[in-house]
Amino acid sequence: MTRRQFIERFRATAPAGLKAGGPVPSRRHGDSDLNPGFEPRRPLMPAAVLIPVVEHPSALTVLFTRRTDHLPDHAGQISFPGGRIEPGDASPEDAALRESEEEIGLDRRRVDVLGRLDEYVTRTGFTITPVVGFVRPPLDLTPAAREVAEAFEVPLSFLLDPANHQRHERAIDGRDRHFHAWSYGDHFIWGATAGMLIDLCQRLGQR
Repeated sequence: MTRRQFIERFRATAPAGLKAGGPVPSRRHGDSDLNPGFEPRRPLMPAAVLIPVVEHPSALTVLFTRRTDHLPDHAGQISFPGGRIEPGDASPEDAALRESEEEIGLDRRRVDVLGRLDEYVTRTGFTITPVVGFVRPPLDLTPAAREVAEAFEVPLSFLLDPANHQRHERAIDGRDRHFHAWSYGDHFIWGATAGMLIDLCQRLGQR
């Protein structure tokens, strides 16, 4: 898929209000989509992540991070760069770009923001706004050692291929929880990150 094809498909499936230039309807997905009754903690904390689509000459990739094992939320999991929306952030886009700079040293001047996916609500009490942006290489990343164990890329074509999409379940608090997942090399992408990827795949017409 080329950048042009990505943009065309992404915009073609945007909410009606966005395409018309008006207010964007508030739509949400979340951990409870596959698990009715798994209610999130309250109150919900607003957060934003950047879904960085890297424009290599040969193909598009998606940039992920692996969180360090000592963090209080989602320790050791694969994630997108991002975090809580702070009072000084002008918008979810501003928060996602700021957090990406802080976490992996991604210069916001190298990011062209395309738009948002639907909000995603986690069981741990976050309402996440996923912001999709194109990143112009070369990448010169400096992961923050306290938060990020590593940063890595996955071909967009791999993520869009339905053959690579998995469904799993595991026991949490004595109940079976179902979730989407991708396995790529030694990396297991699941949880909220996989849930947002499902939304991206649907926006690009691949689900």
